[in-house]
Order: sequence, then structure tokens, then C-alpha cells
Amino acid sequence: MQSQAVRAQPVRCGAMAGEDAKSLIELAVTRFQKEVPALAQLKLVFGVELRGGRDVQMYRVEVNGPAHLKVTKGIAEDARVRVEMQRSFFNVMAKEAKVADWREAFTYGQARASGPTQILQLIEHVVDKHEERQRLRRARSSSG
Repeated sequence: MQSQAVRAQPVRCGAMAGEDAKSLIELAVTRFQKEVPALAQLKLVFGVELRGGRDVQMYRVEVNGPAHLKVTKGIAEDARVRVEMQRSFFNVMAKEAKVADWREAFTYGQARASGPTQILQLIEHVVDKHEERQRLRRARSSSG
């Protein structure tokens, strides 16, 4: 008797997968804003591209202060900044990453951002200042 391996086919539900990514984007942005409150005041529209195999999911993310976050599925034609990464990598980052993890992801190419240099440098500068303040707080608390 021959044994045949039965291979389960993944069940894809476009709406469910899209809603899941949408909620993860909302979670990631909210967590980032909580960790770096100065960025919560930023007003920006950016596009997010999540790649998984041949599939690319595109989202438009609008932030307008801490109280306004709007994520919609589709091409962000009015985006000033575009962020790209693998979907599986993003899933983990959205749930677990701290600012230092995001910095590492962009530094080593696991995530990419493109857009006007001034905007990218502004975000980087705000994050740098935040991390510097965190280091000083830790140094003060451990020495005193």
C-alpha cells in the first residue's frame, strides 16, 4: 500500500487577511507613538507595502496628531513616505518591537523607507533625541 502525503492548502480570505494587517498597522503606529511621544504630534500620510511571496498588500496610513490614526487598504497616492517590508517580519515587529528594533530593521535593510530626505531625517532626529533621553534617564537612575 502506498502512502500519500496530503498537503494542506492554505485558506486565504482576502478580507480577513486585510483586516488583520490593518489592525497590526494600527497597533504598530500606536505603540511607536506611545514610545516616542514627540512623534505623536506628526501630521503625515504614508504608504505601507507588505510583501509575502508574490502577494503585495498596500495600505494608506494617515496620522494627524495622537488622536487621529486612519488606515485604509489601497495605494497611498498622496503618501509623502513609503515603508516596505516582508509581511511575516512586520507581523512580529508590530506586536513586539521597540523603537531600537525598528531602527535596527531600517539600518540592516529588513525594512525600507523612502521619501523626502527632510521628513526621513526629521523622524530619525526625533527618535535619536528620544533614545538619548532614555539613556540619560537610565544612567541617572542607576547612579543615584
